Amino acid sequence: MPVQAPYGTWPSPIDAGLVAAHDGRPDFLGSVGGELWWTEPRPEEGGRRALLRLPADAGQAPVSVLPAPWNVRNRVIEYGGLPWAGAARGSGGPLIVFTHFADQRLYAIEPDAPDSAPRPLTPLSDVTEDGLRWCDPVVLVERGEVWCVLEEFTGEGPTELRRVLAAVPLDGSAAADRGRVRELTGDGDRFLSGPRLSPDGERLVWLAWNHPAMPWDGTRVMTARISADGSLERPRAVAGGPEESVAQAEFASDGTLLIASDASGWWNLRRVAAEAAETDGSAPRGVPLCPREEEFAGAAWKIGQRWFAPLPGGLVATLHGRGAQRLGVLDPETGELVDAAGPWTEWAPSLAVVDSRVAGVAASPRTSYEIVELDTRTGHTVAVAAHHEDQVDPAHYPQPQSRTFTGPDGRDVHAHLYPPHHPDHTAPAGELPPYVVWVHGGPTSRSPLVLDLEIAYFTSRGIGVAEVNYGGSTGYGRAYRNRLRQQWGVVDVEDCAAVARTLAAEGTADPARLAIRGGSAGGWTSAASLTSPLAEGLYACGTVTYPILDLTGWATGETHDFESQYLESLVGPLAEVPDRYRERSPLQHADRTAAPFLLLQGLDDVICPPVQCERFLEQVKGRGVPHAYLAFEGEGHGFRRAGTIVRAVEAELSLYCQTFGLVREDITPVELRP
Repeated sequence: MPVQAPYGTWPSPIDAGLVAAHDGRPDFLGSVGGELWWTEPRPEEGGRRALLRLPADAGQAPVSVLPAPWNVRNRVIEYGGLPWAGAARGSGGPLIVFTHFADQRLYAIEPDAPDSAPRPLTPLSDVTEDGLRWCDPVVLVERGEVWCVLEEFTGEGPTELRRVLAAVPLDGSAAADRGRVRELTGDGDRFLSGPRLSPDGERLVWLAWNHPAMPWDGTRVMTARISADGSLERPRAVAGGPEESVAQAEFASDGTLLIASDASGWWNLRRVAAEAAETDGSAPRGVPLCPREEEFAGAAWKIGQRWFAPLPGGLVATLHGRGAQRLGVLDPETGELVDAAGPWTEWAPSLAVVDSRVAGVAASPRTSYEIVELDTRTGHTVAVAAHHEDQVDPAHYPQPQSRTFTGPDGRDVHAHLYPPHHPDHTAPAGELPPYVVWVHGGPTSRSPLVLDLEIAYFTSRGIGVAEVNYGGSTGYGRAYRNRLRQQWGVVDVEDCAAVARTLAAEGTADPARLAIRGGSAGGWTSAASLTSPLAEGLYACGTVTYPILDLTGWATGETHDFESQYLESLVGPLAEVPDRYRERSPLQHADRTAAPFLLLQGLDDVICPPVQCERFLEQVKGRGVPHAYLAFEGEGHGFRRAGTIVRAVEAELSLYCQTFGLVREDITPVELRP
């Protein structure tokens, strides 16, 4: 017989330490020879990213290649990008090139050589600390170089920089001499990504775009011939344009060029001619391979993400779906698409190919992200590394459901619902549960329906969670994504409010115990929801994490280069609509704040800097609104350290306990001061 206890007071074996230990997932999966390599988070080691390899011999365990404090990560566009690449060299073993987070330099290592240690390939910046950054490398042993994206700061300001494709000598001669780095492209484009060589080594393809566009707005596919001396000849755009986003471009094994383009309104795969005349972007280029109203790619928040991967025999492994992405194998000649078998319902944009096998990073509502391999010859799919292990009885996991709600003007709003769930506890008859609306970041991003122990932390204690993929989210086509154009602070706030109000009206949630929380752009939406008439009186409290709170400040030098003009499309041109920036900013409406709130911030955050929180707190001071501000040294945009994650999770629960009148003695309370 289940024990009866009020919602929010149930005991749970999922504590904050367990949440912290399993924060993050494997990423940047790739292959070197017959081996799989990837990066993996280490929250207990200060949040570093470790580099792992899985030996080709069956049954062997993954090996960590570099000990602490090596941190395989970079800061290109601040969100980072592909931080490593490798090449097989026969009996000599692999040559691996990687970026180290502490100094942002590019290093090389021969892990199978005796007493091998990383050696630097690139110099330190003489302009600013960490001012030379490298990512998305391609190791070309035959040329004696690694080709990659170079981000170079030319001054102290966050937008004083340039980006080019560059060739770095593998012999280490550029480690103390910036002049030994060959620049492959000029300064014509603000952003570049994805340098990929054709199988014959004679052509290069890459993506480029410029302010104020973001990569999900409009990009160009650039190609060029590679001359005998390694320079690029006649670079030209062969696809893409101002209103066409190409998320990835790759050469197939036969030398044809494949792209993931949203020219149809959905990111679909197309074949284009790599030697085509330059396009002006007025019409989509290429032949659709599998036209569907599904997404075969996503928003490129990190450089080097991979949604599809050509196989040696001509087939293409690709992610696809609407609202979720699963792995399939496409025959580009017939358009036939066959999905991989198995329980995995969500695949991350991180694919690798080893002969006829495809590996990816996949999860489900009952399993965390694992490295999964599909043998395309047999159709057999199996987890090969980062295996999911149940740290507690899975009966404590939530039982989620996907729903489509109705927003203003009858528009669809997609969300995932995680009701309170416990195998041994239930609430008294007639009691409605508290619910927290979770708002993802981006805002051009998406909440996947996968096992998340942080969600389970709350649901197993009797607090429901509703993840809202509001208008502007990826996964539902370009029209859904474009709903947010000039409507940030309106559509996102309205869609989250519509979900919360519906849950209350239908008797799913207690209307007096609704909360909202989010980080980054989700922190913006959470703060805007607490200060906007569009959600007035709806939420009893909110958790706001590394947020944007002052649009004008953010648009005039308080953020990094990548998003420095993002508000041009999200809100409108500042020069034309300055009043809109003030009207929507939570900073300007602190007087409307009535609900208790928790503000969490990393002091090293250069994307959403602490100054925005400090200004908001000054405006709230003396207004009698209970609140707490926790600022964490050594943390940037996104918490990575185990201690930080524990404190943040417990502080959030403490906020709900104090606001909703829940009695618990298993957490350290956070003091809410008026």
